[in-house]
Amino acid sequence: MIDTRALKIAPPPAKLVNCKGLRGVRLFSDLGLYKSKKYCYNSDVMHHCDLRKTAFTLAEVLITLGIIGVVAAMTMPVLIANHRKNVVETRLAKFYSVMNQAITQSELENGDKSTWTIEHGTDSDNNDIADNLEWYNKYLAKYLNTTKIEKNQDNYVVAYFSDGSVVIIRRGGSTYNFFPNGKDYEKLNKDEIFNQQNNPNNTINGKINFMFAFYPNSDDKKWKYHKNKGIEPYKWINSSNEDIDWTETSYGCSKTGSKIYCTALIQKNGWKIPKDYPVRF
Repeated sequence: MIDTRALKIAPPPAKLVNCKGLRGVRLFSDLGLYKSKKYCYNSDVMHHCDLRKTAFTLAEVLITLGIIGVVAAMTMPVLIANHRKNVVETRLAKFYSVMNQAITQSELENGDKSTWTIEHGTDSDNNDIADNLEWYNKYLAKYLNTTKIEKNQDNYVVAYFSDGSVVIIRRGGSTYNFFPNGKDYEKLNKDEIFNQQNNPNNTINGKINFMFAFYPNSDDKKWKYHKNKGIEPYKWINSSNEDIDWTETSYGCSKTGSKIYCTALIQKNGWKIPKDYPVRF
C-alpha cells in the first residue's frame, strides 16, 4: 500500500511536453538553424530547456565580425559626408541671418546701408588698401557676437564665431569669404583662397569656402542682385553675360566652373545642398 505522505513529499513526474522552438537562432538568416527537439517535464521547462544552449563557433563569430566590418566600411563615408553637408547648410543659413540682423541694427545708428561708405581697391601686390577693420568696427562690431577678431597681414578682417565658423571681410566690407568650419581656413594659404578663386580647378569654393557680397549702393548692372540688399550670396554677373549663368567657367556652380555661385545655388534651394550639387563632401 502506497503511503500518501510519500506522494505529497515526492509527487510523480508531470506529463511530458514538447519544448521545441527557436534555440540558438543565429544573428543572420543564412546561419539560422533549429535545434533538435527536446522533451522536458512541465515543472522543468523554464529550467532544463535553457540549460543546453550552444555558443557561437569561432567561424560564426569571424563571419559576423566580417559582415559588420563590410557594412561599416560602406556606410561610414556616407554618414560623414551627410554630417558635413548638414553643418554647411546649418551654418550658411545662420551666418546669412546673423549678418543681416546686424546690418538692420546698425542702420538705426548709422543710417540706411545704401549710404554707408564702401571703399575697395588693391595695391601692386594685390593687397587690400581699404581699412577693413575700421569699416568693421564702425558698422558691424557692436552687433555681432564673435569670439575673436584679427587683422591679418593682407589687411583683411578675420572674425571667429562661437560655432566654429570664420568669415574674412575684405574690400572695404564688400566681399566675404565664409568658412563653416574655421579649421579649414587655418589650413589654407592666401593663394588658395583669393588668387585662385576664379580658377575652374579651384577645390575649396562651394565646399569649405562660400562667397558673399555687400553692394547696397552700387549702380553697376552687374551687381543688380545686390542693389539695396544686405549681405547676399555672391551673384556678380560676369561681363560677358546678361544674367547669371550657373554653369559658366569663371563663377558657375558646376563641375567645370569655379563654384563661386554655389552659395547662391544653395540659398535658392532653401539653404539645402541640391542632389545634383557638383561638389562632393
